[in-house]
Amino acid sequence: MTRSRLLTFAIAVVIALTATGCGGDAATQGGLLYDKWWVVTEGVEPTSDAALWATQSTNERTGADTWRCKECHGWDYRGADGAYGSGSHFTGFVGIWDARNDTVEDVVDAMSGGLADHDFSAVLSEGEINDIAVFITESLVDMSTFIDLDTKAITGGDAAEGENLYTRECAACHGADGTDPNLGSDEEPESVGSLANANPWEVTHKILYGHPGSDPEMPALTKAGWGPEELADILSFLQTLP
Repeated sequence: MTRSRLLTFAIAVVIALTATGCGGDAATQGGLLYDKWWVVTEGVEPTSDAALWATQSTNERTGADTWRCKECHGWDYRGADGAYGSGSHFTGFVGIWDARNDTVEDVVDAMSGGLADHDFSAVLSEGEINDIAVFITESLVDMSTFIDLDTKAITGGDAAEGENLYTRECAACHGADGTDPNLGSDEEPESVGSLANANPWEVTHKILYGHPGSDPEMPALTKAGWGPEELADILSFLQTLP
């Protein structure tokens, strides 16, 4: 490789690393921001309600929770048409599922003031908003193909293969039965198994994109090419755990 080509390649790498946040994939970073952006950005946790929150009256959460993308649009990305179509999380807001057909520029515009009461430009950088847009337009998984909306049961999964995946990717941090460490509190303990049964959509999202602020860092298995088949397998196994 000539010196000029080497220099061009090096510059391209630097630009790519800058655009995706410390070398991370933009879609993966966007998935983390979708979960709890102020932990990812190491910014200030909001204390007031998001502007859009005043347009609904069914979800009684306040403060920081109202700023989480998932609180309006759901872990399954379908908003009022999905798992958040009823219960305490119901807002009536639409999901982001259909936005997967938009362009990155469309989503960036919507999140930067183009959509009423949905301007995140004061709390997220242009790059961070772009990461969320890439996540929405390039990486959403259709969870309805393997999670039953009404029963939360997993369809089409192979629990034995899921155990192999869990042993390889998860057991080192979560233990053989998923109970160590306690993911809840002393009063209300939670485990990988209890979470997979209670909210398989949230667990799916975190398997794919990781958990904001986790130490050690939870791997984002979307980077390993995981899709519906692997997710159905591992969730089938996780739902057998205590």
